[in-house]
Amino acid sequence: MKFYIIGERELVLAFKLTGVDGTIAENRNDVLEAFNRVTGKGGIANVPSGEIPKVLILTESAASQIEEEEIEWQKTGKFPLIVEIPALNGHVKGRKLLSDAIKQAVGVEI
Repeated sequence: MKFYIIGERELVLAFKLTGVDGTIAENRNDVLEAFNRVTGKGGIANVPSGEIPKVLILTESAASQIEEEEIEWQKTGKFPLIVEIPALNGHVKGRKLLSDAIKQAVGVEI
């Protein structure tokens, strides 16, 4: 299964050490350009169909910069699946944790 990460320099470099490709994104334009390239959204697909990652990892700070685009992509049900991870300094204030989202959706605390 192929993974790809978009986020802060330290996390992208750490994931690259494990063989995961990624893009360092320092602002909204960087995040959006990388997101569009990986998903093929906006006709910018530089990724052959067999090479499209199955999982796109976004740091919370990167995801917060493209919230609307991320939600629209998730509604399509296409790959890549988007997973958010916290930054090195912890969760971004105001972001819903995965466990909170599951509790809200299912009604069961994990």
